[in-house]
Amino acid sequence: MIQTLSSAAGLRFAALAFLGSLVLAASAQAAVPLWPVPMTLQSLAVLLLGALGGARLGAASVALYLAEGALGMPVFANGQGGLAALAGPTAGFLLGFLPAAALAGLAARGPWWRQGGALLAAHLVLFVPGVLWLAGFVGLERAFWAGFVLFIPGTLVKVALALATLRALPRR
Repeated sequence: MIQTLSSAAGLRFAALAFLGSLVLAASAQAAVPLWPVPMTLQSLAVLLLGALGGARLGAASVALYLAEGALGMPVFANGQGGLAALAGPTAGFLLGFLPAAALAGLAARGPWWRQGGALLAAHLVLFVPGVLWLAGFVGLERAFWAGFVLFIPGTLVKVALALATLRALPRR
């Protein structure tokens, strides 16, 4: 009986991680084509995957999404996929989704200001590898402006939307 329960729990976890990877892939297709980094809804999806599913499930969903993209599935922004996409200008942001989802998992509990702070920190953490990787393509100053400063208004909106969603759902 115990093994059956753990197998069922493992299957449920895998199914939810796969569903999360599909949500992330869909959010990548809602893109404003900027160069060198498009503006998408991916970071909002990452925040919600972590905050609603927890750090472990959120990170597993992102890891599965990255694996799907690495295998050539067109899951990244603008229908991109393959190893070339994971070596291009946006690769650092994609990899930054992993710690962001895990950190967003801390947002599930506590008062609204703690949840908002965790969500903001999670969103900001994805910019660190993103900007550093992008700097190898366009230089650090341009990477900072084109890969971070330009995205500050969107970051604030996405954090507010994630917080509103998290607060609107019944406590688990």
